[in-house]
Amino acid sequence: MKKKDIILKVENISKQYRLGLVGTGTISHDLNRWWYKIRGKGDPYLKVGDTNDRTSKGDSDYVWALKGVDFEVERGEVLGIIGKNGAGKSTLLKILSKVTGPTTGEIKTKGRIASLLEVGTGFHGEMTGRENIFLNGAILGMTKSEISSKINEIIEFSGCERYIDTPVKRYSSGMTVRLAFAVAAFLEPEILVIDEVLAVGDAEFQKKAIGKMQDISRGEGRTVLFVSHNMAAVKNLCTRAIVLENGSSSFEGEVEECIEYYISNNKNKETKLYYSANNKDNILQNIEIKNKLVASGSNINICFNLNVKAINLTNVHLGIYNFNDEKVLHISSEYFNNGYIKTSSDVLNCVIERNPLTQGLYYVNVGVVSNKVEVERLKKCLVFEVVNSDFFNCGIILKPASIKAKALAEYKWY
Repeated sequence: MKKKDIILKVENISKQYRLGLVGTGTISHDLNRWWYKIRGKGDPYLKVGDTNDRTSKGDSDYVWALKGVDFEVERGEVLGIIGKNGAGKSTLLKILSKVTGPTTGEIKTKGRIASLLEVGTGFHGEMTGRENIFLNGAILGMTKSEISSKINEIIEFSGCERYIDTPVKRYSSGMTVRLAFAVAAFLEPEILVIDEVLAVGDAEFQKKAIGKMQDISRGEGRTVLFVSHNMAAVKNLCTRAIVLENGSSSFEGEVEECIEYYISNNKNKETKLYYSANNKDNILQNIEIKNKLVASGSNINICFNLNVKAINLTNVHLGIYNFNDEKVLHISSEYFNNGYIKTSSDVLNCVIERNPLTQGLYYVNVGVVSNKVEVERLKKCLVFEVVNSDFFNCGIILKPASIKAKALAEYKWY
């Protein structure tokens, strides 16, 4: 049996924070800690503290941002860390990157760790992009000659060549994260730690960065820890995942299992079958899914109330997504009525006939295009649930399954 090459080991990591203003009412606590210490006893405040749940009010002045987290990462593995906002993901990465220390527990690593936690972290605003490359390389323990040998690749990958000798304070957030990622990726750390910062970049850069991370892990055998709320990116990039919940590791395993666990435990079960605009000038005034129950294979009826003064040469585009943020259906009115909506009525209906969706929760994005320019967009304006049915009329109920590709459906507008 092949021996595991463990490059990172986290043992019982916990992090406790005191709530409220720093420096207020802490002298008594410090004295109490000192009194326990000289008597050879443990910190009395490690025995108190509420669970890290940002949505509820607690009774203690202390909170456990992390509590008893354990995991191991092998060399070349890409570990996804997922969880709700406030679950402890960023705290864990800051401890791994030695930005802050744990209250209890121990971390064992082999090799350098490079981290990308926040846009511009470690960059000096008054220094140029080129100077910041050398500064970050030095922080990572690289020699000047090592950095010089990689600098052209870093600049080319970042796409910031024109501004590389301009102070970083004049960079946009997207340019800053491009350069920061390029530095972290090309200066060859053994472990690369990445928080949600890639969301700042544009779609082209995100695709480029994910490709680079795959090369780093598969081709070069280096390790990546990746935090993201984009489940599609986690699924495409990671080889394994853990789910953090209220500061503790609640699930660990294969990526798809973790995503399914996370979604099933955190999705909002309440559907949203009706949308109403706040502004009377909007083109989309009301949108409603007429079905009270949507079953696999049934028709889905969607009704749009439009501002008729603004619908000349206009088309409505409809995207249906699963809660992995994967688009499973795309529907447009431009394929009907000679390419654009022709109606004197303010009502537009769309019927998706014999929908091919499997059991699960879906959300709807709607866009309005006029003269080939998008003039209005609504994100997650509707949420609906599909229940299983005897789709093929053969007495067999379909089992839930993830949709791997965009589905095709018959639909009509009128």
